[in-house]
Amino acid sequence: MASHASVSARPMWRTQPVVAGALAGIAGGLVFGALMVAMMPPMMGMIGSLLGVPSLGWGVHLLFSAIIGAVFGAVVGHRAASWAPAIALGAAYGVVWWILGPLLIMPTWLGMGPMVGHGLDASNMLSLMGHLVYGVVTGAAYRWLRFS
Repeated sequence: MASHASVSARPMWRTQPVVAGALAGIAGGLVFGALMVAMMPPMMGMIGSLLGVPSLGWGVHLLFSAIIGAVFGAVVGHRAASWAPAIALGAAYGVVWWILGPLLIMPTWLGMGPMVGHGLDASNMLSLMGHLVYGVVTGAAYRWLRFS
């Protein structure tokens, strides 16, 4: 944990769970997005298609990453003051968003209906790995931003 002197020297935004969470979510989104482009190139266009513009995939992905990260900060951020809980909570949060995002919200938004029954398909397993990476990076970045 940071000492009192170092806490008071930190910029005010680092003390705000939602702001730190949004920035941590962007960090997680950048890593996850790079993995997605490398392993599942069509996914960025599909993410952009949520707003009707496939070329906006990266922007939409990072916007959602920031929002999801902000929620992480608001809901569980106070439990992420040390490294192990931050990473574990981040990983669990990534799994939750794997279920909510590509298995429920995204396919329903695109008119395909929920895809929970396809959760163990190869592409969804890659998505699970990406969401785990997102969660771990988000949790670790949140811990660093808020408590270092």
